[in-house]
Amino acid sequence: MKANTRMFGTIEIPDEKIIILENGMIGFPDMQHFALIYDADKENGGKIKWLQSMDEPEAAFPVMDPTIIKEDYNPTINDEILKPLGELTPENTFVLTTVTVPKNLEKMSINLKAPIVINSDTM
Repeated sequence: MKANTRMFGTIEIPDEKIIILENGMIGFPDMQHFALIYDADKENGGKIKWLQSMDEPEAAFPVMDPTIIKEDYNPTINDEILKPLGELTPENTFVLTTVTVPKNLEKMSINLKAPIVINSDTM
């Protein structure tokens, strides 16, 4: 899938790497296809990554692994919400949280109440 993004220019992501949020991102129901953009030269891709919408090239959300901030992060999520993801195991469960980056960087925060849960086997 190809997208001409505002932040990263033209990117092409193999179909098997596209993350599909069937109901879209909260507040953005029309955005269902995403790519995770990160700096491959940094260890683990760097702390902050970008969830780039492939449906709306202008939209990219800063995201990160919540365990970087809170090592014991283990959200309680209703099984009905997780059901469409298929069988989740510790090996295929990938969790991200959105990052809010205000002008005053000391007030940066992550949203621990609304994690993005991805089955990395099925995307």
